[in-house]
Amino acid sequence: MGNALRFLCSSCCKPETEDFDSVGPHGVTAATVGVSALSRDIFHYEITSQVPEGLSQCVVSSKNAQANWYKKLLQAWKEADPPPRTPEEATRLVTGTLKRHKKQDVEGLLAFYGLPLPLPHTSIQTSGVPSSLPEGVQFELVTLPVDAKAVADGDTVTVYVDTADPRESAFVPSGIHEAAIRRSQARAVRNFVQADALQKEIVAAGYRVISSNGTDVLARKYRIRLRGIDAPESAMPYGKEAKQELLKILDGKRLKIFAYGDDRYGRCVGDVYSDGLFVQELMLKKGLAWHYAAYDQRPQLAKWEREARSGRIGLWASPNPEKPWEWRKNRRNGG
Repeated sequence: MGNALRFLCSSCCKPETEDFDSVGPHGVTAATVGVSALSRDIFHYEITSQVPEGLSQCVVSSKNAQANWYKKLLQAWKEADPPPRTPEEATRLVTGTLKRHKKQDVEGLLAFYGLPLPLPHTSIQTSGVPSSLPEGVQFELVTLPVDAKAVADGDTVTVYVDTADPRESAFVPSGIHEAAIRRSQARAVRNFVQADALQKEIVAAGYRVISSNGTDVLARKYRIRLRGIDAPESAMPYGKEAKQELLKILDGKRLKIFAYGDDRYGRCVGDVYSDGLFVQELMLKKGLAWHYAAYDQRPQLAKWEREARSGRIGLWASPNPEKPWEWRKNRRNGG
């Protein structure tokens, strides 16, 4: 048993890049090993004060140090409400509890249980903003700073563009300009009921008056769908992580967007750049989106997905992640 366990542990510490059906040292698939085996070993430690046989093959610290980990994990598990139910939740509990311990030990412990590694925090180099407009671009947007509430999920964000921008100013209805002026006048005399009513009128037309650096700015609203990628839906595994990562990239930033037109939901489909970084490339390299090949055939997007897939980064840590477009189709069909 010990030799078999050591063999399996050495396999889990050196994962194959393409075999997503490999098993962890506890003999179950990578889809279930995290929660079931980890919880069993944690509560076994509570009774016996013994750490799992074979763990030392995956970590560098001593048995005494390993016992200290399980003591901490036992307390964290009992305090969790609810306790972890998915491999991703188990990874968050382990990394949060052992955040001051050696990275090699934490990653070795995760590998021992077949748990996904935490999302990388290192900076990723991206292609940068093109020096000229790419083929097919209909227009370019430069946005006001993005609000945290504007990120809907891992591939959709609402942005606002100052109507003082030459492209925008030509399209603003005269009635909206007048409503913005009257709103400002109403606020000046503290008539907030009238001001709020005018703001609702402005919002209904697809605009908003935003306070920026102490000045009211009339801005046009755009819902942006990131071109060429499809992130997990919020209810899917890694859906919350994808949204949080996109929020981290965009929050408070002025974006440059190359717009290619609208989709069937009225969203503007575009390539998005934040601080000069290509956002779709970041999301793909972090393993938080699929290349949406049905709508975008760019080979570099396929390449970035392959790199994340081979490294089992993000959602690719799962053995067979469900495609977002198939998940949506199943929900529409009552699946």
